[in-house]
Amino acid sequence: MFSNLSGKLNDIFSRLRKRGVLTEADIDAAMREIRIALLEADVALPVVKDFIASLKVKAVGTEVIESISPGQMVVKLVNDHLAELLGSEHQVLNLAAEPPVVVMMVGLQGSGKTTSTGKLALRLRTKQGKKVLVASLDVYRPAAQQQLEQVAKKAEVGSLPIVEGEKPLQITERAMKAARLEGYDVLLLDTAGRLHIDDELMDELKAVKQLSNPLETMLVADSLTGQDAVNIAKTFHEKIGVTGIILTRVDGDGRGGAALSMRTVTGQPIKFIGVGEKIDEFEEFHPARIASRILDMGDIVSLVEKAAEVVSAGEAEEMAARMMQGSFDFNDLLDQMRKMKKMGGIGSMMKMLPGMGQLKDKLENANVDKNILNKQEAIILAMTPKERKFPKLINGSRRLRIAKGAGVQVQDVNRILKQQQQMQDMMKKFKKMGQKGMMRGGMQNLLGLK
Repeated sequence: MFSNLSGKLNDIFSRLRKRGVLTEADIDAAMREIRIALLEADVALPVVKDFIASLKVKAVGTEVIESISPGQMVVKLVNDHLAELLGSEHQVLNLAAEPPVVVMMVGLQGSGKTTSTGKLALRLRTKQGKKVLVASLDVYRPAAQQQLEQVAKKAEVGSLPIVEGEKPLQITERAMKAARLEGYDVLLLDTAGRLHIDDELMDELKAVKQLSNPLETMLVADSLTGQDAVNIAKTFHEKIGVTGIILTRVDGDGRGGAALSMRTVTGQPIKFIGVGEKIDEFEEFHPARIASRILDMGDIVSLVEKAAEVVSAGEAEEMAARMMQGSFDFNDLLDQMRKMKKMGGIGSMMKMLPGMGQLKDKLENANVDKNILNKQEAIILAMTPKERKFPKLINGSRRLRIAKGAGVQVQDVNRILKQQQQMQDMMKKFKKMGQKGMMRGGMQNLLGLK
């Protein structure tokens, strides 16, 4: 998401940083380029005009022109403005009411509403410990109710039993009663969609909203539809009144114009984004972090949060204990690789580091995740349990057998053996230094910089 915009903005900023002093003409030229970049990213024209107008007022001030690093000051201004455009502060899902709290999911057919209902249910169950019930009100699309039932099973949440012939309002009433009687914290209503907005759809949604009195009405919109998604959001908000937005398929949207326009057009925050097809590929939307990613300033906070999700406190302590013992075998290496894959792989992690956006094309062309992590995992799995525990046993003939078993070259086996040995040597340094040594010398001792 935002890859095209990110590349163009960083090209502009790269040229600005090379100039010692910025004139008003330089800033005017940069503003024109930023305007074109935003329009090409499919950001709505009124949004672009307001963005550039407010940005230019600050950028031509003496504070920027006379700054020690004017190029960096412009980057900071754009970063702050982007964060403001995206909504400034992250807006959490409002569940502050007596349970069961009703959340109504609305949107056009094909926007990813049912999948997003399942993803949100999973997140509420695993991250917030909520007991969640989902109910499909879509009696029009073939197998829509069965689809939500299957998604609910994956998310391990409750699903309202299907009763043939019921109308949406009857289903809503039964769902609310079931949620109350069975002690659910949250009820998610997956409403019907249409291929386009019509009065019949809106009348039905209004009736469901009036009956269920939802605390949140979440609009699910497909980011790939660009300006159409923005227009749809505006219409839904005017007719129904939405309290938040879920953007789907952002992993396939290189422009990101919908996200940059929706907050301004509707006045409602983007609360979640769908970043993949899997049920757990669903993230909270943090405007400031997204702005930093666009400008290739990294997103260390999200990276740390992802790591915390994958590695428990107990596992971290166990790993620390093994480090202090100077131990690191192929079982440890395999465990680290699998955790890295759960975090989205090397490429996904590197994109969250500052300055790595400039290497985006190289990372993608290298196909780092598939070609390295999968190959190395296959090599380790081709080893016997004893070989994984005691790597020094792996002689020439064993290397050949492992290479054949993994479908790779012997050089690939040699490479991973060297990698394991380097990690082992590092662990021995940990052991030799001990806790006091680490406190005194830190990473300089570890990496041999002293």
